[in-house]
Amino acid sequence: MTTQHTPAAATVSTPGDRDIHVERVFNATRDRVWAAYTEPEQLAQWWGRGNPLDVERWDFERGGHWRLVEHHEGGTDGFEGRFREITPKERLVYSFEWDGMPAHPCIDSVEFVDLGDGRTKVVIDSQFFTAAERDGMLQSGMEGGMNDSYAALDALLAKAG
Repeated sequence: MTTQHTPAAATVSTPGDRDIHVERVFNATRDRVWAAYTEPEQLAQWWGRGNPLDVERWDFERGGHWRLVEHHEGGTDGFEGRFREITPKERLVYSFEWDGMPAHPCIDSVEFVDLGDGRTKVVIDSQFFTAAERDGMLQSGMEGGMNDSYAALDALLAKAG
């Protein structure tokens, strides 16, 4: 018998003046969480808070370009970057830029930690070029949007298993 854990909101901290650290546990294996993060057809079901999402570009290789556009009540939001590191099922590193803060990219490092009980912890470290850029991202509503997206990811993972 498997124990079901109720997912909590992601924990967000600011360990340095240019950094955001996020941790979130998902009730799914590392393979399933990795697939949800890296396969465009799954990504489109959760990444934009569960709103319709166009995967305009997804060159999933080192140096490859990605671009996602979320459609919501207020209009659209675009996000893009380039993959810097792909270590299958363990780690992704990519640049991240939001159209709402153009020319202010950050570098995201995402680790997928197998907790050994069928759950996976996702750890994200975002580094910005300046403290003002980090603060701008925090003030943009990023935490709420991220938690909405993770709720949509929970629903996708529940269906997949």
